[in-house]
Amino acid sequence: MQAVFSAEDIARAVDRLADDIAQNASGITHCAVLMDGAMIFASDLLRALYKRGIDPITLSFRLSSYGKARQSSGRVRVTADIEGDVTGAHVLIVDDVLDSGATLDFAKAHIEALGAATVTTCVFADKPYPGRTLTADFIGVTAPDKFLIGYGLDDAARKRGLPEIWAAG
Repeated sequence: MQAVFSAEDIARAVDRLADDIAQNASGITHCAVLMDGAMIFASDLLRALYKRGIDPITLSFRLSSYGKARQSSGRVRVTADIEGDVTGAHVLIVDDVLDSGATLDFAKAHIEALGAATVTTCVFADKPYPGRTLTADFIGVTAPDKFLIGYGLDDAARKRGLPEIWAAG
Protein backbone atom coordinates (compact mmCIF):
# COMPACT_ATOMS: atom_id res chain seq x y z
CA MET A 1 0.00 0.00 0.00
CA GLN A 2 1.07 3.56 -0.64
CA ALA A 3 0.07 6.58 1.50
CA VAL A 4 -1.78 9.16 -0.60
CA PHE A 5 -3.28 11.63 1.90
CA SER A 6 -2.26 12.03 5.54
CA ALA A 7 -4.75 12.76 8.33
CA GLU A 8 -3.45 16.35 8.24
CA ASP A 9 -4.03 16.60 4.46
CA ILE A 10 -7.58 15.35 4.99
CA ALA A 11 -8.28 17.82 7.80
CA ARG A 12 -7.01 20.74 5.68
CA ALA A 13 -9.17 19.66 2.72
CA VAL A 14 -12.30 19.37 4.89
CA ASP A 15 -11.66 22.80 6.43
CA ARG A 16 -11.18 24.37 2.99
CA LEU A 17 -14.34 22.71 1.68
CA ALA A 18 -16.36 24.01 4.62
CA ASP A 19 -15.08 27.54 3.93
CA ASP A 20 -15.94 27.24 0.22
CA ILE A 21 -19.41 25.88 0.91
CA ALA A 22 -20.12 28.54 3.57
CA GLN A 23 -19.12 31.27 1.11
CA ASN A 24 -20.83 29.90 -1.99
CA ALA A 25 -23.74 27.68 -0.88
CA SER A 26 -24.74 28.99 2.55
CA GLY A 27 -28.45 28.30 1.96
CA ILE A 28 -28.00 24.53 2.35
CA THR A 29 -30.90 23.05 4.35
CA HIS A 30 -30.39 19.33 3.73
CA CYS A 31 -27.39 17.06 3.31
CA ALA A 32 -27.70 13.75 1.46
CA VAL A 33 -24.82 11.38 2.17
CA LEU A 34 -24.63 8.86 -0.65
CA MET A 35 -22.33 6.02 0.17
CA ASP A 36 -21.09 4.20 3.26
CA GLY A 37 -17.59 5.33 2.31
CA ALA A 38 -18.60 8.99 2.64
CA MET A 39 -19.86 8.73 6.23
CA ILE A 40 -16.60 9.69 7.98
CA PHE A 41 -16.01 12.55 5.52
CA ALA A 42 -19.62 13.70 5.93
CA SER A 43 -19.30 13.69 9.72
CA ASP A 44 -16.19 15.83 9.59
CA LEU A 45 -17.71 18.14 6.98
CA LEU A 46 -20.99 18.61 8.88
CA ARG A 47 -19.08 19.57 12.04
CA ALA A 48 -16.96 22.04 10.07
CA LEU A 49 -20.07 23.52 8.42
CA TYR A 50 -21.76 23.88 11.80
CA LYS A 51 -18.81 25.96 13.02
CA ARG A 52 -19.51 28.26 10.06
CA GLY A 53 -23.21 28.64 10.86
CA ILE A 54 -24.58 26.00 8.49
CA ASP A 55 -26.61 23.26 10.17
CA PRO A 56 -28.24 21.12 7.47
CA ILE A 57 -30.64 18.32 8.24
CA THR A 58 -28.84 15.11 7.35
CA LEU A 59 -30.70 12.62 5.21
CA SER A 60 -29.79 9.00 4.88
CA PHE A 61 -29.62 8.17 1.21
CA ARG A 62 -27.55 5.16 0.26
CA LEU A 63 -26.58 4.16 -3.22
CA SER A 64 -24.40 1.34 -4.40
CA SER A 65 -22.53 0.73 -7.62
CA TYR A 66 -19.44 -1.13 -6.40
CA GLY A 67 -20.77 -3.83 -4.10
CA LYS A 68 -17.69 -5.73 -2.96
CA ALA A 69 -15.76 -5.12 -6.19
CA ARG A 70 -12.94 -2.67 -6.87
CA GLN A 71 -14.69 -1.34 -9.97
CA SER A 72 -18.13 0.15 -10.44
CA SER A 73 -20.67 -2.21 -11.92
CA GLY A 74 -22.00 0.70 -13.97
CA ARG A 75 -25.45 0.21 -12.40
CA VAL A 76 -26.54 2.42 -9.52
CA ARG A 77 -28.88 0.88 -6.96
CA VAL A 78 -30.81 2.77 -4.29
CA THR A 79 -30.29 0.77 -1.11
CA ALA A 80 -31.99 3.34 1.17
CA ASP A 81 -33.99 6.21 -0.28
CA ILE A 82 -34.28 9.69 1.22
CA GLU A 83 -36.54 9.88 4.22
CA GLY A 84 -38.45 13.13 4.48
CA ASP A 85 -39.55 15.81 2.08
CA VAL A 86 -36.98 17.77 0.08
CA THR A 87 -39.52 19.80 -1.90
CA GLY A 88 -38.15 23.33 -2.16
CA ALA A 89 -35.04 22.40 -0.17
CA HIS A 90 -31.42 23.32 -0.89
CA VAL A 91 -29.66 19.97 -0.84
CA LEU A 92 -25.93 19.28 -0.57
CA ILE A 93 -24.98 15.82 -1.85
CA VAL A 94 -21.88 14.48 -0.11
CA ASP A 95 -19.98 11.62 -1.72
CA ASP A 96 -16.61 10.02 -1.17
CA VAL A 97 -14.93 9.60 -4.58
CA LEU A 98 -15.94 10.89 -7.98
CA ASP A 99 -14.72 8.63 -10.75
CA SER A 100 -17.17 7.73 -13.54
CA GLY A 101 -19.78 10.15 -12.19
CA ALA A 102 -22.64 7.65 -12.62
CA THR A 103 -23.60 7.61 -8.94
CA LEU A 104 -23.42 11.37 -8.46
CA ASP A 105 -25.33 12.01 -11.69
CA PHE A 106 -28.03 9.51 -10.66
CA ALA A 107 -28.32 11.04 -7.17
CA LYS A 108 -28.56 14.60 -8.45
CA ALA A 109 -31.29 13.72 -10.96
CA HIS A 110 -33.16 11.71 -8.30
CA ILE A 111 -33.14 14.55 -5.77
CA GLU A 112 -34.10 17.12 -8.40
CA ALA A 113 -37.03 14.88 -9.38
CA LEU A 114 -38.15 14.92 -5.73
CA GLY A 115 -38.56 18.69 -6.02
CA ALA A 116 -35.43 20.13 -4.44
CA ALA A 117 -34.94 23.82 -5.22
CA THR A 118 -31.18 23.37 -5.66
CA VAL A 119 -28.83 20.42 -5.61
CA THR A 120 -25.15 21.09 -4.95
CA THR A 121 -22.52 18.36 -5.01
CA CYS A 122 -19.45 17.85 -2.84
CA VAL A 123 -16.93 15.02 -3.09
CA PHE A 124 -13.88 14.36 -1.00
CA ALA A 125 -11.74 12.99 -3.84
CA ASP A 126 -11.91 13.53 -7.58
CA LYS A 127 -10.18 10.82 -9.61
CA PRO A 128 -9.42 11.13 -13.33
CA TYR A 129 -11.87 9.24 -15.49
CA PRO A 130 -11.74 9.20 -19.32
CA GLY A 131 -14.76 10.78 -20.97
CA ARG A 132 -16.47 11.93 -17.78
CA THR A 133 -18.33 15.21 -18.27
CA LEU A 134 -19.77 15.60 -14.76
CA THR A 135 -17.84 17.52 -12.15
CA ALA A 136 -18.67 18.21 -8.52
CA ASP A 137 -19.39 21.73 -7.30
CA PHE A 138 -16.98 21.29 -4.39
CA ILE A 139 -13.91 19.01 -4.49
CA GLY A 140 -11.65 18.26 -1.54
CA VAL A 141 -8.63 16.71 -3.25
CA THR A 142 -7.57 15.40 -6.62
CA ALA A 143 -6.62 11.76 -6.22
CA PRO A 144 -4.55 9.42 -8.35
CA ASP A 145 -6.30 6.83 -10.47
CA LYS A 146 -5.79 4.10 -7.87
CA PHE A 147 -8.13 2.12 -5.65
CA LEU A 148 -8.29 4.12 -2.40
CA ILE A 149 -8.83 2.85 1.12
CA GLY A 150 -9.04 4.47 4.54
CA TYR A 151 -10.96 7.47 5.93
CA GLY A 152 -14.19 5.58 5.29
CA LEU A 153 -13.17 4.18 1.91
CA ASP A 154 -13.10 0.42 1.94
CA ASP A 155 -11.92 -2.69 0.20
CA ALA A 156 -14.84 -5.13 0.50
CA ALA A 157 -15.90 -3.42 3.77
CA ARG A 158 -12.38 -3.50 5.27
CA LYS A 159 -9.85 -0.78 6.12
CA ARG A 160 -12.49 2.00 6.56
CA GLY A 161 -11.02 2.98 9.94
CA LEU A 162 -7.59 4.01 8.68
CA PRO A 163 -7.08 7.70 9.52
CA GLU A 164 -5.19 8.27 6.25
CA ILE A 165 -6.02 7.44 2.66
CA TRP A 166 -3.92 4.78 0.98
CA ALA A 167 -3.69 3.42 -2.55
CA ALA A 168 -4.30 -0.31 -2.40
CA GLY A 169 -1.95 -2.51 -4.37
